[in-house]
Amino acid sequence: MQRRAIALFTPTIKDMVEVARLADDAGFDSVWNGEFFNRNGLVTLAAVAQATKRTKIATGIAYAYMRNPVLNATGAMDLDEMSGGRMILGLGSGTKSMNEGWYGQPFEPRSAAKMKECVTLIRKIWASHKGLGVKFEGQFYRLNIPAFSRPYAVRDRIPLYLAAVQKGMLRTTGEVADGLVGHPLYSRKYIAEYIKPNLEIGAKRAGRTVGDIDVTSLLITSISRDREQALRDAKNQIAFYASVKSYEEILNLHGWEKQKLAIWEHFRTFNLPKMAEAVTDDMVEQIAVAGTPDECHEQIKKWDGLINLPILYTPTAGVRAERVMENHRLIVETFAR
Repeated sequence: MQRRAIALFTPTIKDMVEVARLADDAGFDSVWNGEFFNRNGLVTLAAVAQATKRTKIATGIAYAYMRNPVLNATGAMDLDEMSGGRMILGLGSGTKSMNEGWYGQPFEPRSAAKMKECVTLIRKIWASHKGLGVKFEGQFYRLNIPAFSRPYAVRDRIPLYLAAVQKGMLRTTGEVADGLVGHPLYSRKYIAEYIKPNLEIGAKRAGRTVGDIDVTSLLITSISRDREQALRDAKNQIAFYASVKSYEEILNLHGWEKQKLAIWEHFRTFNLPKMAEAVTDDMVEQIAVAGTPDECHEQIKKWDGLINLPILYTPTAGVRAERVMENHRLIVETFAR
């Protein structure tokens, strides 16, 4: 596993640009950002596109359903143009509570089918930039643009990756996506026993194999010269994600029932320190890379053969801004080519 990527989950956009430049200079394959209710992934990636020269830029992830597919498609085209053809569009559905609670959008229970249609429509828009027009009549989307002229598109097809945790979306990813953006809570066991088999089922529908899919994953990477600090930060981030019931299949696979219930109990009062206390060292070892720079350099080798590209992800939950930036810089320093 030679390729390396970094997730840009920095305190400010200025910080994001700084880390992106460092990663670009250090030979990282790609830089990925995300979005939350308080951050727009496409807008911030525009700053990264202008600040870098070689590394690919990617959303990891942008929300598929909170924007119309036209907005995600044209936003990716703009970023591809700004970066000179370096864009990867990573999309995810988000959870039901994110869609409905944060954005006021009804959540479609047939999410995997909707995502397949969304991908089809986005690619149709990308391929129709020469004035052919876009007409689409689907189950979830209907669109009629008589003329769609886009003379400055860099590529007719931008790489499109999907985020997936459960089998329906994993199979859709295997069927229609160029790559998978794995969740930070993925464990090695979950990838081997659940992710890969379901990707394979989807891939077979399209006459493909898992080898045709770029399997990437956000990998919690907590680096400090103080090993205990690194472990604390990793446990905070694992606890944060383990509080989401949509991801419990990962915990159940390992038999982490006791830990799961303790995290859920303390989440009711948003008590992150108590949630993190329920995260065991074994959970950290299975899910994250955490320790000193030398330890992390060795630990990442355990992911060889499971994922093609680790997207090294700095813990942010309950972590001071200064420490967040220190971790980003240490990731670049530790894994520079």
